[in-house]
Amino acid sequence: MSQKIQARFLDPTTPPHILTLVLLAGMSALTINVFLPSLPKMAEHFGTDYSVMQLSVSLYLLSTAVMQIAIGPLSDRYGRRRVLLVSIALFCLMTLGTIFAPNVAIFLAFRMGQAVSASGIVLSRAIVRDIVGPEKAASMIGYVTMGMSLVPMFAPAIGGILATYTGWQGSFWLMFAAGILMLWMTWRDVGETTATRPATFGAQFAQYPELLTSRRFWGYAMTAAFCSGSFFAYLGGAPYLATTVFHMDAATLGFYLGAPAVGYAVGNFVSGRYSERVGINKMILTGCFAQAVGLIISPILYWIGLTYPALFFLCVTTVGLGNGMVLPNANAGMLSVRPKLAGTASGLGGAIMIGGGALLSVAAAWALTLGSGPYPLQFIMLASSLAAICAMLIVIRRERQLALQG
Repeated sequence: MSQKIQARFLDPTTPPHILTLVLLAGMSALTINVFLPSLPKMAEHFGTDYSVMQLSVSLYLLSTAVMQIAIGPLSDRYGRRRVLLVSIALFCLMTLGTIFAPNVAIFLAFRMGQAVSASGIVLSRAIVRDIVGPEKAASMIGYVTMGMSLVPMFAPAIGGILATYTGWQGSFWLMFAAGILMLWMTWRDVGETTATRPATFGAQFAQYPELLTSRRFWGYAMTAAFCSGSFFAYLGGAPYLATTVFHMDAATLGFYLGAPAVGYAVGNFVSGRYSERVGINKMILTGCFAQAVGLIISPILYWIGLTYPALFFLCVTTVGLGNGMVLPNANAGMLSVRPKLAGTASGLGGAIMIGGGALLSVAAAWALTLGSGPYPLQFIMLASSLAAICAMLIVIRRERQLALQG
């Protein structure tokens, strides 16, 4: 589909409107964090420990990682529109399953099934890359995810209110309503954007070595994984930390959990405004350093006795800022390594990012139960952030080598 065709809202014969892409990505974000303030009540409802209930985060992230590996190739083979419609319909069914689950095991099974919502974020990025070039893609993805950042900014607060007044199921009914809305919008607005498709899956997988042997692809992917890993560790540990160390109720917890989203909105605005001018590598490295600064300050403040929860969550906003600057540009970098495999690259890169995040989420939840205050979470987040800087420096070094060879 030509990028010269003007997008018209709710017209599938033109490129998808940016609002639809924002909401598709936002649905995925909603599914991750809207129910987090309900975790203590969910553990009580199902008669299980918090560590078991926290698997609704980590197992979901692992399932999302696996799902993204499949979604990318499927969309390259069968088209973005068809895969989106099937995925969203399945998401709605899985969400109903979580609401009416009779026990925690069945709930977790349906919760893992909700991972099909990953199609929203994977394919919104792939669609952008289908219709614009790499530098423009970084800018457009920045604007898409800036809008998406409004969802995690407000979703935990809404989830906290729903948990207080409607019970934990209220958050999942909200997810179901969002799924129905996006199913209709996708049907009405998202036409097909991929122009060429491999003849068979065999032919498609035969192209994988071309992507998997690229050091630039792996560098961008690991940068995104480690940078977002700080955020996923936060998701895994912050609810426990807030209730056991800071003694917050569900509504207050929901308000504070949205702290990274404030920085994320700013970071995505910066990406959308300056990536095309500055270049994706400089933007990524700046974002990595911005994130690390806040995570260095956080344990220092707590160590000297400034143990106020507001300071802890204020420092965490730099995680959102860094993610907002890094992820749109790292994703654009991954997708531009092999443009003909944009869907596959988006899915594989997302799988690496989410899979690593799931492991860090489990590690954070486990480490915090040792009763050491916020330090285990703070150090896990900082270590992940520093690893992102190292990965990006490797990408920059590789590009300099290629420039000298060329």
